[in-house]
Amino acid sequence: MKSNAKPSPVWEHVQLAAKLADLKDDHYRTVLTLSAMLELFVDKGIITREELAAKAEALDEQLESLISASLHPMA
Repeated sequence: MKSNAKPSPVWEHVQLAAKLADLKDDHYRTVLTLSAMLELFVDKGIITREELAAKAEALDEQLESLISASLHPMA
């Protein structure tokens, strides 16, 4: 039998916490995989740590600029 009763707010919070935990685990695994790949690239001489740091800084600046432009479109 299916109930039309609305789930309790407590149960909704439990479900939200479970979803957050899943996202945290997914994020950790993604970052771990990327870190491993980058270490392999450095170990194999495909990229240097300095090149990696410079690229990360450039991408961060671009992202900050995009975010700023979207928050202040008339500036």
